[in-house]
Amino acid sequence: MNFKEIDDTYVAHTYKRFPLLITSGKGSYVFDDTGKAYLDLTAGIGVNSLGYGYEPLIHGIEKQAEKLIHISNLFYNEPLLELAPKLVKRTHMKKVFFQNSGAEANEGAIKVAHKYANDHYHGQRDTILTLVNSFHGRTMETLMATGQDVFHHHFDPFPLGFDYIVANSIDSLHEKVNDHTAAIMMEMIQGEGGVNDLDKAFVTEVQKVCDEKDILLIIDEVQTGIGRTGTFFAYEQFGIHPDIVSFAKGIAGGIPMGGVLLSDKVENTLNYGEHGSTFAGNPLACAAANVVLDTITPTFLQNVKCKGKHLKARLEAIDKVKSVTGLGLMVGVELADGIQVQDVISKARENGVLFLTAKNKIRLLPPLTISRSEIDIAMDVLEKILEDM
Repeated sequence: MNFKEIDDTYVAHTYKRFPLLITSGKGSYVFDDTGKAYLDLTAGIGVNSLGYGYEPLIHGIEKQAEKLIHISNLFYNEPLLELAPKLVKRTHMKKVFFQNSGAEANEGAIKVAHKYANDHYHGQRDTILTLVNSFHGRTMETLMATGQDVFHHHFDPFPLGFDYIVANSIDSLHEKVNDHTAAIMMEMIQGEGGVNDLDKAFVTEVQKVCDEKDILLIIDEVQTGIGRTGTFFAYEQFGIHPDIVSFAKGIAGGIPMGGVLLSDKVENTLNYGEHGSTFAGNPLACAAANVVLDTITPTFLQNVKCKGKHLKARLEAIDKVKSVTGLGLMVGVELADGIQVQDVISKARENGVLFLTAKNKIRLLPPLTISRSEIDIAMDVLEKILEDM
């Protein structure tokens, strides 16, 4: 059997894959089983933040694997004790706990919000507000937190306790907030929802409402975080101070990891035994994350901003590009009416360039280490495809 037949026969049909068997990667490129190279502007859906074959990351993983891959959270481990202070000091939060994915991180964030509400409001605040077109994960709780009806089928009964604000609508915000609101949870850029930007005025008003009513502000930085938008977290560009921040994807350069940062308001909300995860904060993942954090310096972040501006400028100069959204190296591309995004994605793949989709847009999440010249190669391919359509 070929790889497609093996996958179809033995693997549950939870992913509709591109027709490629990727066997290796180097820099911003991946290679299939025939040896063909592809310039990858997907980066494992934003996970491979430092690209492929990044030597310091490989060395850090190998060194840790020789010493200790896993030890339970009943014991201390050195890489975690190195990582936690880095994250807390860098973000000016107070504490952090680790998870294994973005959905797990968002589950943890939701639990903290409910625990805080129960501790302080004794069950009166039982609702978390998220945004229409948001995406927060595929567990039962995070599916319901996701503000897209398409995800709210087939798995009834869903958990209760969520309602949805129209993004960028201050009127909708004030309409939905009430005495039952425990927290507001949002992405600064809606990734899966279409790479939708939040307006600064809306974000500022959300913060104001949360401050006035003691409503917790949860920022989901699973896709936008760890340098993706040109700052360590995207919320830094909006002048807000969240109570809870979830993160994952790029934090460990490809090793599964997530986490939740807590402000002083909620740092002691969880007590021993109220939350945990067997693999969370394991030495191997933490060692990888330490390399990533050491690499993402202020200079590195400035380069991400510059490359993001160059990418947007190239896109905006293409005739059949209708609009460009996003920040840094998280970019959405809306095409002219009548052009099918999937057709463009397929033609790009044939020409050795990999793109993602988000709703009706092309979504670009390249490695943060991609070069300006590699961006130009990808944009030249896209421009030629659109010229011929």
